[in-house]
Amino acid sequence: MAKQDYIARHEVKALAQTSDLAGALLVLHCWGTIVLMMAMFVIWPNFFTFIIAFSVISGRQLGIAILMHDASHGILFKSDKLNAFVGQYLLGVFIGVELNAYRKYHLKHHRFTQQDKDPDLGLSAAFPATKLSLVRKVLRDLSGLTGLKLRIGQLYMTFRKSPADETTDQAFKVKSIALTYAANFILFLACYLVGYWWVYFALWLLPLLTGFQLVLRIRNIAEHAMTAKTDNPLTHARTTKANIVARILVAPYWVNYHVEHHAYMYIPCWRLRKLHKAMLRNGHVKNMEIKNSYLDVFRTVVSV
Repeated sequence: MAKQDYIARHEVKALAQTSDLAGALLVLHCWGTIVLMMAMFVIWPNFFTFIIAFSVISGRQLGIAILMHDASHGILFKSDKLNAFVGQYLLGVFIGVELNAYRKYHLKHHRFTQQDKDPDLGLSAAFPATKLSLVRKVLRDLSGLTGLKLRIGQLYMTFRKSPADETTDQAFKVKSIALTYAANFILFLACYLVGYWWVYFALWLLPLLTGFQLVLRIRNIAEHAMTAKTDNPLTHARTTKANIVARILVAPYWVNYHVEHHAYMYIPCWRLRKLHKAMLRNGHVKNMEIKNSYLDVFRTVVSV
C-alpha cells in the first residue's frame, strides 16, 4: 500500500480499474503460449526447439504464478469469485500453490517488506553473494534439487501436525496437494489423449522442477536483494528494466515493475507500466530503486 501519493489520486483511480476481459486474455495468453511451445517441439523436434520450448515454458510457469498473484490481490478480475476460482483452479494448483494460503503469506510480505517479520526475507538475506555461491544455487535449480526439495517439503508439511496459525504451512494442506496432483494428472491425460504423453514430462514437469525454479530465483533476487530495509516502497523493492527477451524468459506480465506494485498493490499487472511512467513524470525517478537490466541487478548483488 502506498505510504503517500506518488501520483495524482485521479490517476490512481483510473489505473486501479480491473477488467474481466483483460484478465481472461492474460490467462489464455499464458496457457496458449505453453501449448504453442509444446506443439512447436512436437512438429519440429530438435535440440534448438527443445531449448526454446523449455525456456519459454519455464518463463510461462512463472507467468502462471504472477497471474495467480494478481488473483490473490483481487485484481486479475473484477469479481472476487472469478479471482478465487481462476487463481486457484486454473493457475495455482498447477504449480503447487494454494491461493488463500498464499494470500495470507503474501500480504504479510507487503506489510513487513524487508523487515524482520517479512516471510520472504530469507529469499534476499543471502546477498551479496559470491559468484561461486550463485553458481551453486543455479546448479541446484537446473539439476532439479531445488524443485525436488520443495515437493518433498510440501509432502512433509502436508502430513505432519502443525499449529493452525502457521500461515506458510497452510499452503501445503492435504486438499491443496491433492488438487495439485489432480491438476497435473489432467495435464498428463491431455498429452496422452493427443498421442504425446511424454510431452507432459519433457515440457511441463521437467521445466517445473528445474527452469521454473531458476526464473523464480531470478525474480526474487531482482525484486528485493540488497534493497533498503525501510518502509519506503520506492527503495525496499526494485524495478528492473526488461527487454523483449527478458520479458519472454524471466519477466512475464510486467512483474519487473516491482517498486510500482509495492507502492500501489491494488493496480493490475497490465497497468504497471503506465503507473511506472506516471511516477517518473512526477519526479520520483531519483528516489526509486531501478536497474537498467537483470545483468545490472546481478552486478549489484554478486561480489567477487
